[in-house]
Amino acid sequence: MRHFNFYLFNLWAVLVAAVIQWVLGALWYSLLFRKPWMALVGHKPDAKPKDAAVAMVSSFIGGLILSFVLAHVVYWASAWNWHRGAVIGFICWLGFIAAPLFAQHLYEKRPCKLFAINAGYWLLALVISGVVLAVWR
Repeated sequence: MRHFNFYLFNLWAVLVAAVIQWVLGALWYSLLFRKPWMALVGHKPDAKPKDAAVAMVSSFIGGLILSFVLAHVVYWASAWNWHRGAVIGFICWLGFIAAPLFAQHLYEKRPCKLFAINAGYWLLALVISGVVLAVWR
C-alpha cells in the first residue's frame, strides 16, 4: 500500500495543471463560448462583472485543490504515461463532475446547452491535467 507523502508529488506539475485549468477557463468562457454562456446564465454582454477578481482568484485556488487531489488519484492509479493520465482525468470527470453536474442541471431545469458548455470545459480541463500530472512526475 502506498503511503501518503507530499514529497511523492511534483508540486510544480500541480501548479502548472492549475494554471492550465485557469487559462483554459478564461478562454472557454470569455472567448470560445462567451455569447451562448452569457445568454444561458443571464449575463448582459455590456454589463461589467461584479467581483470578477474574487471569482478569478477563487477559480485558481479551486484549480490548485483539484490538481492536488487529482495528483493523488494519478499516483494511486500508477498512471505514469499520457494515455493513463488522460484516462484517469476522464474517469474523474465522469464520476465527480459530469454525473453530479448533470443531475444538478436537471433539478435546476437548466438548458442542456449550458450543461454541455460547463461539462465540456471540465472534461478538457481534467483530461489535460491528468496528462500533465502523469507525465511530469
